[in-house]
Amino acid sequence: MLKKSLFALACILAVSACATSPTGRSQFIYMPDAQLNQMGLQAFDNLKAEKPVSNNQRYIKFANCVAEALIHEVGGNWEVVVFEDKSLNAFALPGNKIGVHSGLIELVDNQDQLAAVIGHEIGHVMARHSNERMSQETAVNTGIALIQAVSAPETALGQTAIGLLGVGAQYGIILPYSRTHESEADIIGLDLMAKAGFDPRQSITLWQKMDAAGNGQEPAEFLSTHPSHGTRIEDLNKHMSKAMQYRQQALAIGKQPRCSK
Repeated sequence: MLKKSLFALACILAVSACATSPTGRSQFIYMPDAQLNQMGLQAFDNLKAEKPVSNNQRYIKFANCVAEALIHEVGGNWEVVVFEDKSLNAFALPGNKIGVHSGLIELVDNQDQLAAVIGHEIGHVMARHSNERMSQETAVNTGIALIQAVSAPETALGQTAIGLLGVGAQYGIILPYSRTHESEADIIGLDLMAKAGFDPRQSITLWQKMDAAGNGQEPAEFLSTHPSHGTRIEDLNKHMSKAMQYRQQALAIGKQPRCSK
């Protein structure tokens, strides 16, 4: 009787956890988004308390200008913070939080290249990738423990929770998104930046610059778990004609971001 009840419960959970990503991919998601959002808010507060926040007004204005044009396409109230960190990285968390490292701003040549990275990171949030992998990798009880552990990032469980949200190596642990997630975020981000009026072709230049930044050694942190350079360029090029159509439509109605580095 107990086995039948557990099986029935599992079936109900499986059905209720079915979801679809913005690209039409089937997902398994059972954790309430409100809980993931709370985890994101807590993680971001921790980061602001422990990592130096940049006072470079030029960088802050540039990052906010690019982010605001992208946010206009997805809606909601987002917080954008530039962290004083030389690594080539950016991230977005559930709860509408965006972090940009100063090293990334120094690397990019223009607004379009920064939009490619921030758009990619917003894509992870739009596709609920943090929730998806939290749902896949933890049981319900463990998930509750992880939610509580976010407030203690110095612990092993807290580091795991931070990593699952997508913050990365800031707390000494990297739990990368899958290549499926990364490729999906690439396409979502490409379309998003184009719809905002940015030039999607600059995304390819950006990824080439990021790849070259490794100087033949380890790739930039942002690329360390992503699809291979060749695969990423190939996939972006396959989708570029559609993205360019989105950009032409955006320009036709006056969407022309003017963000100066």
